[in-house]
Amino acid sequence: MKTPKIFAALFIVWTSMFASACFAQKSPDITMTEKIIRQYYTAYEKKDWHMLELILADDFTFTSPAGDNRIDLKMYKERCWPNAANTKKFDLEKVIVAGDDAFVTYNGWTNDNRLFRNTERFKLRDGKIISNECFFGTGVSFPNNQAKK
Repeated sequence: MKTPKIFAALFIVWTSMFASACFAQKSPDITMTEKIIRQYYTAYEKKDWHMLELILADDFTFTSPAGDNRIDLKMYKERCWPNAANTKKFDLEKVIVAGDDAFVTYNGWTNDNRLFRNTERFKLRDGKIISNECFFGTGVSFPNNQAKK
C-alpha cells in the first residue's frame, strides 16, 4: 500500500471511532439534569439552603406521605428543610433520567446512623426543579423517624 492510501484508511478508521465515541456519550440534558438532582442531595448534606434554593423553581411543589400535598417553596422550607440538620448523607442507589423527569432511589442516613430509604420523582423545567414527589420506604420515613438502625 502506498502512504496516501494508508493515511486515508487510517483517517477513515479514526473518524469512525471518534464518531462512535461521541454518539455513545450521554446527552448534555441528561448530564445537566443528573447534576441538578445530585446538587439537591448535596445541599442537604452540607445544610446549605442557598445551594438548594438556586436549583428550586419559584413555583416548586413537594408531595410526600407525611401530609405534604403539593406544598409550596415557603412551606417546604418550614416543614422539610429542618430535616437537613438531622441528615448525615445520601447514598444514591439509582438515578434514572427521562426527559424532564428523574427518579431517584436512595439510602439516607441520619446523624445517629438511622436508615431512611426513599424513592423520589423530580420534574424539571429550564434547569430548575419544579416538583418533588417523595415515596417513603417500608418501615421508615424521613430523617426524624424512629426506625431502628
